[in-house]
Amino acid sequence: MRELGTAIRIFLVLTVLTGIIYPMIVTGVAQAAFRDKANGSLIVVDGKVVGSRLIGQPFDDPKYFWSRPSATGPFPYNAAASSGSNQGPLNTSLVGGKDADGKPISGAIADRVAALKAAGSDEGKVPTELVTASGSGLDPEISPAAAEFQVARVAKVRGTTVQAVRALVQKYTTPPFLGLLGESRVNVLELNLALDAAK
Repeated sequence: MRELGTAIRIFLVLTVLTGIIYPMIVTGVAQAAFRDKANGSLIVVDGKVVGSRLIGQPFDDPKYFWSRPSATGPFPYNAAASSGSNQGPLNTSLVGGKDADGKPISGAIADRVAALKAAGSDEGKVPTELVTASGSGLDPEISPAAAEFQVARVAKVRGTTVQAVRALVQKYTTPPFLGLLGESRVNVLELNLALDAAK
């Protein structure tokens, strides 16, 4: 009985320490030192949360820059279902081909290329990232090259100059960390919000 009592006391002490005190300290430090990041890096416009800098959103209106496709279900950019499609480079639902009866299958990549071109993005070769999902399926950013591919379309639909739109892309391009780590990237939601604000 003495050992049982000791075990129960240790259990209760550790529960309080690791289940209450430690989480409160960590939460307090995070809120004090990294409030924006601790709360999800939310973007607020006119007092309303419109998204997060960390999770992409679907855009299919030609007047906006389009994000990298998402493979999450049951709806795109679902953080609770973060994952890639796990479709390989020979998967017919991704790249197209023929079904068991020999009928052609268009494939997701061909459909995405067609959608981009139908929207007015027909400026040469389509960047791979605009037609394939990432490993997380949540990417909020695209490369400057993928943004440049869409500049002419966005400028035309919005009735502004290519130079004005390109200047916004450059403004919202984040360089590699310390100039060395990673690659330059453009946050699509922030760029699209800046386009609406500029209007």
